[in-house]
Amino acid sequence: MTAKIHKTLVSAMVAVAIIPALTGCHIYNKFDMSKQAGDDALLQEYVKAADQTAAEGAIGTLTWQTVYTDPVLQGYIQRALENNIDLENARLNIEVAHANMQGARMSYLPSVAISPNAAAASYDHAPFAKTYTIPLVLNWEFDIFGKILNAKRGAEASYSQSKDYEQAVRSQIIAGVANLYYAISSIEAQIELTRETSEIWKSNVETMKAYKESGRTNEAGVAQSEANYYNICASLNDLEISLNEAMNSFSLLLGEMPHTWDIQPGLALEIPGAISDGVPMVELANRPDVRAAERAVAVAYYATNSARAAFYPGINLTANLGFTNSMGGAIHNPAVWFTQLAASLTAPIFSRGQNIARLKATKAQQQQTLNTFSYTLMSAAADVHDAIDAYERNSDKSVWLGRQVEAWQRSVDATTELFKYTDTTTYLELLTAQSGLLSAQMGAISCDLARTQSVISLYQALGGGGIADKEI
Repeated sequence: MTAKIHKTLVSAMVAVAIIPALTGCHIYNKFDMSKQAGDDALLQEYVKAADQTAAEGAIGTLTWQTVYTDPVLQGYIQRALENNIDLENARLNIEVAHANMQGARMSYLPSVAISPNAAAASYDHAPFAKTYTIPLVLNWEFDIFGKILNAKRGAEASYSQSKDYEQAVRSQIIAGVANLYYAISSIEAQIELTRETSEIWKSNVETMKAYKESGRTNEAGVAQSEANYYNICASLNDLEISLNEAMNSFSLLLGEMPHTWDIQPGLALEIPGAISDGVPMVELANRPDVRAAERAVAVAYYATNSARAAFYPGINLTANLGFTNSMGGAIHNPAVWFTQLAASLTAPIFSRGQNIARLKATKAQQQQTLNTFSYTLMSAAADVHDAIDAYERNSDKSVWLGRQVEAWQRSVDATTELFKYTDTTTYLELLTAQSGLLSAQMGAISCDLARTQSVISLYQALGGGGIADKEI
């Protein structure tokens, strides 16, 4: 039985000695994305771009104040950055990560504690003998095999990731405020147009009633004019519901209770620079969500290194310094100073299986973060492509819709004149022209909003607003 146990111990110790030799080559290495990228062309392109500086004037490098020049919008963005709950929580996450990082760095220092103890004992009815010890205990782990080092580096990567996340939230808030600001402006413009048109169509009802009295039209014409008026009143109600919902969302984003906001109708936004034909990887590399995804790979890398380091033994130095009266074992002894030094080595012999399992798990998790990082890059590129395409197509569409509005306006003017002064046209033709004009005008307003929102999306997709630029 003893021989069997001895054989088991020897086998375990050999395994402990062999496994680190096979797995420990990365323990002391710092995270290097170029090595993680391997032969992946996309990741290699990112590594090259990350060391470069974006071209001067590139959209993604502009401060949000340069992109959003409307002073009212600037004020709202500033309020959101000061009051938004999600952003405040992201800032608190930075504090948590910073505290964890400081704790990991302090692990290099010895732990110090005072551990006083006292006892009283009596043997064979003798008087109680009282002893006491008041030691100062120091414990110091030698980080020969990188356990503390990798924990520290992992905490530093997590801290950097928390800052990237805060910037990503910041960028989202800026984009969210801008989107809602222009959405409210667009709805206000639609409401203004709808109200003006409803007054015209209300007047049409009275005109048709008068025409009926004079015999120029019949009850069907009056009913059509009334139905047309009621329809636009109903659509106005829908627009006011949408406006109220947008106002509430805007309030929530600014960290305030729901209320109405004074935003002018018909506002628009232009791209403050040239658009690249392709996706600029340099600017994608500046996106905070991309940087956060890369930090996640680093955190997983150091977790894997920690799992590798677990195969190595731990070496601890313990020191006790203080005074005691227990050296002689007598109550009358005065306290005397004492010093003790001890060193210990803890080798992971029977935890080999657990360590191997943990290493496999951390390797798999590291690959997961790498896959996620690659997907984040592709998703970022898709965001840029979508925003550029939307901007260009809505710009072209805006031109065509403008011409359509002009054409329908001419049709309304001509049909109205003919209907008033001749019998060559019918109210149905006038109704068709008026409805066509309203539809074209509403479409033009919606297109302007889509074009504006594509500018906002492009700025955010290129990492804009996430950098720590100066506040106004």
